[in-house]
Amino acid sequence: MADLLAVSRRAAEAVAAAFMGLMFATFILQVAIRYGVRVEGLVDAVPLLDPALYGWTLEFCLALWVWLIFWGNAFVVRDRDHVSFDILALKVGPRVRRVFVIVGGLAVVVGLTLSIGPTWDRFAILRLKQTATLADLFGDWIRMRDIYIIYMLFLVAVTGRYLWVVWQAFRHGVPEPDLGIDGDRGERR
Repeated sequence: MADLLAVSRRAAEAVAAAFMGLMFATFILQVAIRYGVRVEGLVDAVPLLDPALYGWTLEFCLALWVWLIFWGNAFVVRDRDHVSFDILALKVGPRVRRVFVIVGGLAVVVGLTLSIGPTWDRFAILRLKQTATLADLFGDWIRMRDIYIIYMLFLVAVTGRYLWVVWQAFRHGVPEPDLGIDGDRGERR
């Protein structure tokens, strides 16, 4: 099971890296086109460099950014990577910390679960709305729903993750917090 989780994690990281790579390549294309048209006669000699053909690049980068944020937060970013305000949780004992984790986790689960229905209803509207320029790249089939559907996956994945956290806290308690201090020398790592 641990091997499957490690492979899944690496695959999720690879997808996020692919999103970043595509964003970077699109950005470089934008720069090349923007400055390439300033060279006199280049667009006439190479019609493929006509800036009118590349209006889709901005919307494509924005769509990749949306996917990168929600994909990364659903599957790549770990809990310890998030900024947290845990001063109170660090001062209380393990039993109270366990209650904090269970109550906080259930609050996240309930909140995200309650938002799934209204979000899905909004997607019914978004299926009718076309993107402004991505049809130039992908064809007429792509809709705004296709761009934002990653949010539904995010809702389901994060809800599942927090259900697991709550379950683990019920069954096994919570681990001692890692304060980032080297025990031998009392220095921060």
